[in-house]
Amino acid sequence: MKEKYLKIKRLSVSKNLANFINKELLPGTKITKKKFWNDFDRTIHELSPKNRILLQKRERLQKTIDTLHIDKKGSQLNLKQYTKFLKRIGYLKKNGPNFKIKTKNVDTEISSICGPQLVCPVSNARFLLNAANARWVSLYDSLYGTDIIPETQGALKGKTYNPVRGKKVIEYARTLLDKYIPLKNENWKNLKKIPEIKNNKLLLKLKNPQQFVGYKKKSNKLSSLLFVNNNLHIDILFNQKGNIEVDNPESQRIQDKIKIYDVIIESAISTICDHEDSVAAVDAEDKVLGYRNWLGLMKGNLKVKFNKNGKETSRQLYEDREYISLKGKKIKLHGRSLLLNRNVGHLMTTPSILLKDGSECPEGILDAFITSLACLHDFKKKGNSRVNSIYIVKPKMHGPEECEFTNLIFDKVEKALNLKKYQILCGIMDEERRTSVNLKECIRALKNRVFFINTGFLDRTGDEIHTSMEVGPMIKKGDMKSSKWIQAYENNNVDIGLACGFSGKCQIGKGMYAAPDLMEEMMKQKIIHPLSGANCAWVPSPTAASLHALHYHEVNVFNKQKELAKRKPAKLADILTIPIAKKPNWSVEEINKEIKNNAQGILGYVVRWIDQSVGCSKVPDINGIGLMEDRATCRISSQHIANWLHHGICSKKQVLEIMKKMAKIVDNQNLKDPGMKGYAPYKPMSDDFNKSTAFKTACELIFNGKTQPSGYTEPILHLNRLLKKN
Repeated sequence: MKEKYLKIKRLSVSKNLANFINKELLPGTKITKKKFWNDFDRTIHELSPKNRILLQKRERLQKTIDTLHIDKKGSQLNLKQYTKFLKRIGYLKKNGPNFKIKTKNVDTEISSICGPQLVCPVSNARFLLNAANARWVSLYDSLYGTDIIPETQGALKGKTYNPVRGKKVIEYARTLLDKYIPLKNENWKNLKKIPEIKNNKLLLKLKNPQQFVGYKKKSNKLSSLLFVNNNLHIDILFNQKGNIEVDNPESQRIQDKIKIYDVIIESAISTICDHEDSVAAVDAEDKVLGYRNWLGLMKGNLKVKFNKNGKETSRQLYEDREYISLKGKKIKLHGRSLLLNRNVGHLMTTPSILLKDGSECPEGILDAFITSLACLHDFKKKGNSRVNSIYIVKPKMHGPEECEFTNLIFDKVEKALNLKKYQILCGIMDEERRTSVNLKECIRALKNRVFFINTGFLDRTGDEIHTSMEVGPMIKKGDMKSSKWIQAYENNNVDIGLACGFSGKCQIGKGMYAAPDLMEEMMKQKIIHPLSGANCAWVPSPTAASLHALHYHEVNVFNKQKELAKRKPAKLADILTIPIAKKPNWSVEEINKEIKNNAQGILGYVVRWIDQSVGCSKVPDINGIGLMEDRATCRISSQHIANWLHHGICSKKQVLEIMKKMAKIVDNQNLKDPGMKGYAPYKPMSDDFNKSTAFKTACELIFNGKTQPSGYTEPILHLNRLLKKN
């Protein structure tokens, strides 16, 4: 739908957005319409030219790097000379003196608790509520419903409750209790008597009595015991009423001999509510949907109704959890994830607002104003931040100057919204090459605001490919994780964070585990994140959060950070080692397999993005394994094929033939996928490739990938989605 604009000051504002701001967002904030629009108008016209200059510098630096590699084509890259060159052109900055960050007023979820972090599209209210409520998740459900418990020896999941599987769940959970809350003279596995509480004391001897935090009673009978391990809570629930209906799936929780009904794990400590890579927001209609959901979270009144198993049900935010302490007093624990907001980066503009010259408003600046303004509603009740801080994760910044610009944006927003200086805190996504090699100076630019740094393998690899496009053909995508630069990049992020004083103050994070159905494999792989010194790491679902939380019971991250602070820092030369295939001798079969894998991910993601405005979804890979795809995964896949095309590893004809074959496979998968229900009817791409906007968009991402700014997918996706909508 085409935008209808209202004239406000020097701005043309979408009627949809203006009504949302004036009638829903501003009331109750003490910020008048006059003040908001005066300050926004002045700020946006002041900052937009600065934004453009930074983007022009990105392009200029990239062209200079391309020219160097073209001029030296055929000769081996000399890292020392290359490093000097990057310094000379201003890509690589000189590190200043050592310093410590000065961030203040962070919630304990950021400073003191290490655990999983969810990322959720802000456009989907149901998903948002699930994520916010994933602070506390049933371990029994997570075990019963996943491949953690093998379907052997009669332990099949089935459509109805299987007591054999339920018994294995109980045994698994008891083993974990013995591990994380060990008893002194006995163990949870063999415990035959329900624990008792007398005079607020637990009549059960623990190896570490300080692990016992509190309890609950119902009808004067024990209903809950609360423990803590590595700052994470474990809530053991008891049901002493006796048996319940056999056909109730929850009957598994009554068969325990001491009537443990469930074990609740403190799981998603924080959640990123995402306006960026996991949404498809191309106009005011889309932006307002996300903004309204975020406002509902900040007001605490977001609710959603939906049909589940033939019954209408509703969802809303969980209340805080109350217990009785060892002193007989009430204690309250936060019932929800700490909610962070990921704004968009500096690249994209939005037709939601037009400036005085008719140009589109920089989307990231609009996000900063709107998402911060929504937080003013939270300050009244402290339902999210108890210290009245605003947490904005800022992606895709290239180097210190762009971090300084973000600092300037937040400074302007604080003044416009009558906030304290540095009340808006900033998360730095270390996912662009120019940020990685200048991370210390990026943090310095935001040293009063930074609350989070993390690594993002997919976007970082996409930028690695694009930055070095002219050097040569890149190694296979699957080989990237074992390449020299990746390990150095991951270590450098932790090294710099610790050196700048993050431990005990701010988060150091790691990236996503993308296969939500393969939890057994996740449990093998993802323990590497707390072992690497990361306070948090991304997971794709509440179930994954509860299981990944077990890794933080295994590893005391703060102790690990003390060890890692003593190691030798990662080498810049290793980070700058370009992952090219020196003598590619792949067979046609190997090349086709690589292209097929990339093509399937691109097509599976793009068809939902373009046709149905779905920004993040589970897309089956070439082996039928569902992988969470967002714009970061699309970026690396499209850049990888573009690189191979550029260096003659494959031909345009070859790629196009594979794209058509894979489109038919994706069509077949989507027609069978129940996840597509509720959206517009699926239109197969293969019915008419020339008329399929989605298919043409996917091809454009590859064939025009080399010319896209930093290899980003947004410009092409946004343009084609707008064409589809209009």
